[in-house]
Amino acid sequence: MKYITKILEKSSSRRGFLILLATLFWIKTMIAYFADFKLGIQNPFQFLIVIINPIATTTLLLSIPLYFKKSRVFYPSAFLITILQTVLLYLNVIYFREFTDFMTVSTMTGYSKVNQGLSGSSLALTNFHDILYWLDIVVVVLLLAFKKIKIDHRPLNKRIGLATSSLAVLLFTVNLSLGEMDRPQLLTRTFDRTYIVKYLGLDAFTTYDGLKSQRSNDLRATATKSELNDVLKFTRKHYAKPNPKYYGMAKGKNVIVIHLESFQQFLIGQKINGREVTPFLNKLYKSKSTFAYRNYFHQVGQGKTSDAENMMETSTYGLPQGSLFAQLGSDNVFQAAPAILNQRAGYTSAVFHGNIASFWNRNNVYKNMGYQNFFDASYFDTTGDRSLGYGLKDKLLFNDSIKYLQHLQQPFYVKYLTVTNHFPFDLDKEDTNFKTTNTSDQAVNNYFLTAHYLDQSVREFYKYLKNPDC
Repeated sequence: MKYITKILEKSSSRRGFLILLATLFWIKTMIAYFADFKLGIQNPFQFLIVIINPIATTTLLLSIPLYFKKSRVFYPSAFLITILQTVLLYLNVIYFREFTDFMTVSTMTGYSKVNQGLSGSSLALTNFHDILYWLDIVVVVLLLAFKKIKIDHRPLNKRIGLATSSLAVLLFTVNLSLGEMDRPQLLTRTFDRTYIVKYLGLDAFTTYDGLKSQRSNDLRATATKSELNDVLKFTRKHYAKPNPKYYGMAKGKNVIVIHLESFQQFLIGQKINGREVTPFLNKLYKSKSTFAYRNYFHQVGQGKTSDAENMMETSTYGLPQGSLFAQLGSDNVFQAAPAILNQRAGYTSAVFHGNIASFWNRNNVYKNMGYQNFFDASYFDTTGDRSLGYGLKDKLLFNDSIKYLQHLQQPFYVKYLTVTNHFPFDLDKEDTNFKTTNTSDQAVNNYFLTAHYLDQSVREFYKYLKNPDC
């Protein structure tokens, strides 16, 4: 009781009142982070960043009331900021429970779309602990009403507000630096909104996303019809006619694309300790029924795998900075392979991927590409040692996807995205008996292990495709 009395006394000053509001909002944010959001905290350093990331933006926002001298402006403005922050936090909690993703500015402004997705299930999405997101506001209002927290009519020097704002900017700079240490190019190579929230907080993510949305809108506003005509003229001039020898030879056949994560050309035929790293893929590469290319120059940038997907599906380049999927994928409709095959030949389409749907913004981009089904990590059992780093192990992905693949209407266009052969190339010992290199770099040693595992995964999947009844 003594401590509560001291807290109430301290809160009866303007600075104390703002510290109280900031502390209570920090607690609510921690509840959201650990009870509702799946931020994928992997080490103590990331845990530290998550703990401190709401402090800078909350301090900056709550420094605004410090510039107001009159108490009748100071207290309502402080409350308004806290309420708006809480609304943003809670809307994201509800949205995350439904879509396993965070609300973008375009989602907020397109209220009708959000309403269609949430209105019918909002009540079902609430949990008992949700009362904690609003209880503090009610309690503080009651404490003020019953004068347990007294109104401080003494104005503060505006220098205090300036000092607090400056401190907030400094804290955010430190926060961003820590985030960049753990995840380089955090803001320029955005591949998952969860990462921005994990490293910088929800307020910073919303601001960042708002700036990105405005940039996209500005690009659209400055686009002209003449520019489109130039593009059309260029594509028509450089159109390469299909080879009549091969054109249409697979008409009506099912199409399965297997995207081999981090697979390098030098692995073909490569031997370690006298044993082929990828014996099955070597066999495929040399087969007379295979079209294989040695002089292939990738054109991916910071979008990495997502840039490669975009090139394969649309035959267009990515962006000079950042990921096209992350920056423009949500608001653009693509003339992509799944849409074209559906429109022209009635193909159904699906993607199988052992990671979360929001990674590289795929949950939004795939819809805009015309994919009808996206089987992400939520469709599979990824518990325990079934998953590593970036998702479900490749052998399990292929095996567990069969029940979905069998029920797709044919002909279908299907894409598999493997993840096990991804940096830092971790793999459980029981998953392979391949004897790798013994260099001083463990990532190099592990690369050959995961590449061999990937080869075995593809071999097992091919075995099923050739004899699905076995």
